[in-house]
Amino acid sequence: MDNEDNELGGEQLVALYRMMVLIRRTEEQLARAHQMGLVPGPCHTYVGEEAIATGVCANLRADDVVFSTHRGHGHALAKGVSPRAVAAELFGKATGCSQGRGGSMHLFAPEIGLMGTSGIVGPSILQGAGAGYSFKLLGSDQVSVAFFGDGAVSNGAFHEGLNLAAIWDLPVIFVCEDNMYATEVAFRDATRVQDVAGRASVSYDMAALCVDGNDVLAVYRAAEEAVARARAGEGPSLIDCKTYRTRPHAEGMRDGGYRTAEEMEAWKQRDPIAAQAAWLTDNGHVEVADLEAIEAEVKATVEDAIEFARTSPFPDPATAADYIFSAGD
Repeated sequence: MDNEDNELGGEQLVALYRMMVLIRRTEEQLARAHQMGLVPGPCHTYVGEEAIATGVCANLRADDVVFSTHRGHGHALAKGVSPRAVAAELFGKATGCSQGRGGSMHLFAPEIGLMGTSGIVGPSILQGAGAGYSFKLLGSDQVSVAFFGDGAVSNGAFHEGLNLAAIWDLPVIFVCEDNMYATEVAFRDATRVQDVAGRASVSYDMAALCVDGNDVLAVYRAAEEAVARARAGEGPSLIDCKTYRTRPHAEGMRDGGYRTAEEMEAWKQRDPIAAQAAWLTDNGHVEVADLEAIEAEVKATVEDAIEFARTSPFPDPATAADYIFSAGD
């Protein structure tokens, strides 16, 4: 954890911590719900990576937009989607943020800037660049954020999106959640060049930085600088966040076989929430009792969300064909 002084006030620091805890506890409950058969389809949790969504989205306004991936629950929560709306969507209920039509990998809340999550690798990069182009044409100071994993950086979308954003100085922040594995394929085995920030800076002359993705303050500062640059019309940035998912690629899949128990345990010792809790108490920002109160509050919020999802109605079968075609005028 970075111990440098920073301009964040105590309330902001606690808010960052609370959001990470909210994401973690929501994901843990959703994983349990999936094991119980309450969540149809795949479920990719964000456990271990909470600092990235939290640190980036804390710098965004409601009218800034985010494009996400199959592992998007954390991005949705950090952007402002309620735990109730996320849980209900995973349960396939009409009260979900996509009215039960999207499920785990297709969360939408455009009214607060969550422009969608997708199970397809790489489209968030192109969508983020497209939104940035729109903002530039409109003369807006809005920014666009594209989250993606290390598995996407060898996809053509990565090179096309970064190149377009660079040559047109678009207000886009590209955030690589570099968790070392694309499903079960190690990044080191998939590319000769693992320096994602270097790809952006050398190949596209783009502002780029590699940070500890498990340090929420490091992520926050990097995003703060990138967002300020974008709003000022100074072009795109890439933030390469080194992190690790401590659960399987998707619930029900194996944990090991492609990574060692020692590696997993080493990363669990670098847990972003535990690190921030220790930093907050060691630097006198909160007492242990304050953290316990946050934990209790979040637990109640998440339990409420799961119960809300469980008791909400499924979409009316009569509406199955709705939203497939444009209604027109």
